[in-house]
Amino acid sequence: MVPTLLFEVMLIGLLGIGSQWVAWRYRMPAIVMMSITGLLVGPVLHLINPQQDFGELYDPIITVAVAIILFEGSLNLNFKELRGLGKPLFRIATLGAFLAWILGSLTAHYIAGLSWTVAFVIGGLFIVTGPTVILPLLRQSKLKPRPAKILKWEGIIVDPIGALLAVFAFEIIAFMVSDNPDGTKLVMFFAVSLFALFFGWACGRGIGWMFETGHIPEYLKSPAVFIVVIFSFTIPDTIMHETGLLAVTAMGMTLANMGINSVADMRHFKENISILLISAIFIMLTASLNLDTLLHIIQPNIIGYVLLMMFAVRPLSIFLSTIGTNLSLNEKLLVGWIAPRGIVALTVSSYFAKILLDAGYKDAQILTTLTFGLVFFTVVAHGFSIRTMAKKLNLSMEGKPGALIVGSNRFTVELAKSLMKLNVPVIVVDSSWENLKSVREAGIPFYHGEMLSEQTEYRLDTIPYEYLIAATDDQAYNSLICTTFMPEYGRTNVFKISPYDKMYINTTNEIVSKVGGRVLFKEDVTMDELNEKLDNHFVFRQTSITEQFTFKDYMEEKDDATIFLYLMKPSGQIKFFTEEMKTIVETGDTIISLTPPNKERAKIKAKLESQRNGNDGGVATT
Repeated sequence: MVPTLLFEVMLIGLLGIGSQWVAWRYRMPAIVMMSITGLLVGPVLHLINPQQDFGELYDPIITVAVAIILFEGSLNLNFKELRGLGKPLFRIATLGAFLAWILGSLTAHYIAGLSWTVAFVIGGLFIVTGPTVILPLLRQSKLKPRPAKILKWEGIIVDPIGALLAVFAFEIIAFMVSDNPDGTKLVMFFAVSLFALFFGWACGRGIGWMFETGHIPEYLKSPAVFIVVIFSFTIPDTIMHETGLLAVTAMGMTLANMGINSVADMRHFKENISILLISAIFIMLTASLNLDTLLHIIQPNIIGYVLLMMFAVRPLSIFLSTIGTNLSLNEKLLVGWIAPRGIVALTVSSYFAKILLDAGYKDAQILTTLTFGLVFFTVVAHGFSIRTMAKKLNLSMEGKPGALIVGSNRFTVELAKSLMKLNVPVIVVDSSWENLKSVREAGIPFYHGEMLSEQTEYRLDTIPYEYLIAATDDQAYNSLICTTFMPEYGRTNVFKISPYDKMYINTTNEIVSKVGGRVLFKEDVTMDELNEKLDNHFVFRQTSITEQFTFKDYMEEKDDATIFLYLMKPSGQIKFFTEEMKTIVETGDTIISLTPPNKERAKIKAKLESQRNGNDGGVATT
């Protein structure tokens, strides 16, 4: 065991973020890594047992974390995303959830051997997927927008519905089997659920109004939202267990659709907090399990139940509920397969296990084992298969990492053409239809609109593009673009053309150069200079580095006026040249540069000479 509780808190955070990093580094499902790590340090090596060590604080910590994670997920549910998805999503969240409840309950009774009461309670709970498991999968899988949005919306909306359905199932069965039926609790259940919806909406509208009218200063906005989230969750949940999840979902969706700039500014911060909480909570939950729970998973009835839930209940509920919608067969297959269970299933099932055992249902003692079995198998199976299945069903945006170029001019057109020759996805964005004329004529994919507009966020699919290049004639605008999209693309993947001005070195240039984005190529290579070189017939040139023609040979041969643009690795990865990031050139790489015309003329002359001599060799570059 660890020496102190403080050390354990540190270790949980380190293991959680470490698991996320290992998953990113080796392209593995993050939730799988976190689950395995938690099992290793908990029931296997007995280093920590958070449930035991944290004592009475364990449940409140988990509960508050789940509330914040669910709120952060619902903060991304803008109704504008639902264009063309309203009908299938509504069907999945209503009819699909109901079918999953009934089919899951039948499976729990006949296969897992649970009584009808326990089966219907756990059947309602297991319709949930939730943001704790869906969002990490979507982050790594690069699905096409339609299936990704369906899985995201379903996971967040059905999360509180599943928990409430379990409460409802317990209350209605208790009412039906009671010797003296009293409908008060059932009426109370529906009343508190409606109150939770209204309360969450009111909290969202209230905090949104305070943001818009300036009643909360900027530095207090994030802390204020966190406190209101906990307040919105706690009040309904104190009245009736699990209704707090409904309240925070309603609050998040209300704020997401109010169009408040402050909410957009906080979204990335809240996403970072959510990632930290997901990492910590997964470690805590899995580390708190015991070996008996793990050993019981291999029982035939539990394995049979899990397999039927994965391969029969989920696909059937999706296929039946989406009949008559515009979802394609491939989209139904993918959505019907991906349904990992996560934190909400684990936490709520432990609560119901206690309630049902106290009510005299002895078979409820296997609920924790059953839940973890479903969680672990679905997390592993769906985590490792989502990429492969998406590719096979042609629903993946995976491929060479693409580049999104903001600004249409002569240089960006040539840059886009050079990327397209290497089969790199590329798109040029500009708000001027006239500026896009040369882009259209060159057959380059484009988007006509303002990059910073909210409409662009919903109309432009940015999933295929890992790099953003701001290359307009407005230096301040380039910096603003980079600053805005840096949290989304990452600091190392956002670039801008140099704002440095040889003629006018002033405070403005110094400020602009330090705001957002890495400077492409060199500090003294401005947009004017790049376009001027093209006017002087400079050309984009590809040079392959081989064992026969090394990078050293290339450096000795190249013209001093050559500008290195980017590097293409054999894996398809792009490395743009910047002074801040030293790019190492290796054998097998392809260098794309802007080269003086005399080099190109010499190359053509040498080629013609070699053809006349009947010798096609001797040219080291292409």
